[in-house]
Amino acid sequence: MPLTRREWLKAGAPALAAAQAAEPPNVVLCMADDLGWGDTGYNGHPYLQTPNLDAMAAEGVRFDRFYAGAPVCSPTRGSVLTGRHPYRYGIYTANAGHMRPEEFTLAEILRTRGYATGHFGKWHLGTLTNDVPDGRRGGREKEHYAPPWENGFDECFSTEVQMPTWNPMENQAFPARYWTGPARWATTNLEGDDSRVIMDRAVDFIGRAVGGKRRFFAVVWFHAPHLPVVAGPAYRARYAKFSDDEQHYYGAITALDEQMGRLRSELRRLRADANTMLWFCSDNGPEGPVAGVGVHRGSAGALRGRKRSLFEGGVRAPGLLEWPARLAKPRRVGAPCSTVDYLPTILAAARAPLPAPRPLDGVDLTEAVGTSGWQRPRPIGFRTPRGNAAAEAARLGSPDHALIDNRYKLLSWLDEEKADLLFDLAADPGERFDLAAKLPGVVRPMKKTLREWAESCRRSDEGQDYSY
Repeated sequence: MPLTRREWLKAGAPALAAAQAAEPPNVVLCMADDLGWGDTGYNGHPYLQTPNLDAMAAEGVRFDRFYAGAPVCSPTRGSVLTGRHPYRYGIYTANAGHMRPEEFTLAEILRTRGYATGHFGKWHLGTLTNDVPDGRRGGREKEHYAPPWENGFDECFSTEVQMPTWNPMENQAFPARYWTGPARWATTNLEGDDSRVIMDRAVDFIGRAVGGKRRFFAVVWFHAPHLPVVAGPAYRARYAKFSDDEQHYYGAITALDEQMGRLRSELRRLRADANTMLWFCSDNGPEGPVAGVGVHRGSAGALRGRKRSLFEGGVRAPGLLEWPARLAKPRRVGAPCSTVDYLPTILAAARAPLPAPRPLDGVDLTEAVGTSGWQRPRPIGFRTPRGNAAAEAARLGSPDHALIDNRYKLLSWLDEEKADLLFDLAADPGERFDLAAKLPGVVRPMKKTLREWAESCRRSDEGQDYSY
């Protein structure tokens, strides 16, 4: 039987594991697109209205050092579904590569355990059609065809690329459709706020799963606040004293927040909230200035860097979890956690083993969210293509590899004779003071670990994991 709040507070973490074994949870993974670390009220934004995300932070688990798997979109999304770094499965940057058929996705694994599986929103892990032009690559790059329905999802309402965040079918940068299956796309209920358009489909899926007494796995990947970012009149009016750019940006985030509140309310109405793991994060840091479209208003707070950078502002993201039946007491987790941790954590809760052994970069966060003082057992590695890193290096000085442990962060070009950077994130989260020259005894073992990790990723990328 599920634990009561009193039993949880008395028993602590050992009872958590026993409760999980007794009743696997539903799972909802929500993700914003280009939402910066500082783009929420609970992380200190002075103007943004995000009452529902703030409530999640106050009532559930708040990850103070939560990391996207990469500083750009597609690689992070793949890390969510595989528990592996993008350089293991071949999606190194946005709009490139595809989810390889040899990879095990969360949807595929949970479906074998009886879960209904659904994907809603931005896919960005391959093309959705070989027959008609769609998005950036659909209908043209046939070798990258890898839609959600071939990666474990029973239902979908999915786009290859970003969409306008208001009236999504109008003024698209890359004309695209909402696909619902092979050669099928949506033609109705596509007006107004895009976050609402997506959530309409997600809550319908959840309601049908609950009505059919099935556990559900829902992936809800919003387009907001990625460019082209547009807010409806009512949302803009909330920020009337600000510039047009700010009205649209802030309004789109508030509209997304409203849909997170709707989702939480719907789970309660269906009496499905108690044993549902509801996760929220962003796929990377905020966009910076974009030529021709003005200044993008995203905030990394006091962190250094932005999207495409391996500095904290490019990879540290808002991170939240609610699971009322198991985590009855609000908690803040200060150790580093990541999107690569979703898969091992969720599989542990669902009692679902990997179909075959292969290297994972993520760790099970059960202990992290259930006890105090948890420390990450192994560091988080990062790598981004030289194209991304070179652009950011010119602007921000960001190398193309990084390693983060419980205290320190090493940034390195790894294969070039350039100076490494070392930061004490506990004392200096803004990465202002490079300690590499002062602490060579910290740099050397971290760089050795980083090299070993990069070599392991190379072997995976060459397909050596698939020999099992």
